[in-house]
Amino acid sequence: QVHLVESGGGLVQAGASLRLSCAASRLTFKTYAMGWFRQVPGKEREFVALIWSTGTTYYTDSVKGRFTISRDNAKNTVYLQMNSLKPEDTAVYSCAAGTDYSGRNPQQYNYWGQGTQVTVSS
Repeated sequence: QVHLVESGGGLVQAGASLRLSCAASRLTFKTYAMGWFRQVPGKEREFVALIWSTGTTYYTDSVKGRFTISRDNAKNTVYLQMNSLKPEDTAVYSCAAGTDYSGRNPQQYNYWGQGTQVTVSS
């Protein structure tokens, strides 16, 4: 059974940085697209960033220039470096694995982690 386990969330002040990690197991990691999504209570899950096996990345407009997604295939891990955090970045962040070239639609992703809370205070 595939497992995705996120870590690195926490409570920070606006302007701070966090790095989220997502470790995958029982998955041919290097062949999958990996995505980060976030969700706040009462709202739909929102796309944040994705990275294909080729290393191609995409971001939602609100995080461009502040967030960086990367992957280490040797460690079966995807990262989300979050800089200049804002209160509106507060959410539960989840990583997901999908067939390569999956896009921004969460329905394209087959496997999900349990999520990690990121809270940014003003």
